[in-house]
Amino acid sequence: MSEKTDKSASETHAADRQTVWQPRQASAADSVAQYSRFVSAMKVVLPVSAGLLLLLVIVLPQLRQDDERFRIGMNLIKGSNTDALNMTNARYYGTDDKGQPYSVVAQGVRQRSNTEKAVDLVAPQAEINLNNGNVMAATAGEGSYDRENQKLDLAGGVTVTQNKDNHLRTSAAQVMLKEGSASGTAPVSGEGPYGKMEAAGGFNLSDRGRTVHFHGKSHLVLNSRSDTAPAPPPANAGSARP
Repeated sequence: MSEKTDKSASETHAADRQTVWQPRQASAADSVAQYSRFVSAMKVVLPVSAGLLLLLVIVLPQLRQDDERFRIGMNLIKGSNTDALNMTNARYYGTDDKGQPYSVVAQGVRQRSNTEKAVDLVAPQAEINLNNGNVMAATAGEGSYDRENQKLDLAGGVTVTQNKDNHLRTSAAQVMLKEGSASGTAPVSGEGPYGKMEAAGGFNLSDRGRTVHFHGKSHLVLNSRSDTAPAPPPANAGSARP
């Protein structure tokens, strides 16, 4: 009786082991169904992935361009107006309508409101690097910058410099960066290798410093030939309009 029971238990145990190690046989129908689900999923995933890649190709250059065009210092100034953003060491880069690079730097920047495009500047400095190697620059004690129209309104000790030699000084002026022009209606004085100039009605500098017109009652003192080799003035410089 005991031997039969042991033999029966041994056979049952062997059968269980064969069942455990028996390989799983998947039906062809299951394989086909699984492959069909995979193909259906790829039909959705692949177009979506392609669309995302295309979006990145279009958007990333724009983001990089914006990042290169406007760089702001990380230092923030707490102001009394919590709606206005104040920053230090702001720097803006762009190009004029001839592809010539310009920059605007300011020690401080204050945003007027979330809806206005213009920002107030402290100690702004602007430069346009001309293709001929010359530089047109403007500095002031304060001003505002309209980023959309690329326009600077300067006040407080304004100096406009053309080719590093010719300087115009006035109390207020407007600089159009895209056009490479500057103008003002306040009294202006100028000096350079050609001599000195004063005008009561302001000035108009166009064509990126190649032409300067003075308005109102004007007074021009030219350097004599005995002076140390003065460089020739810009084209049409010193012409006055009543």
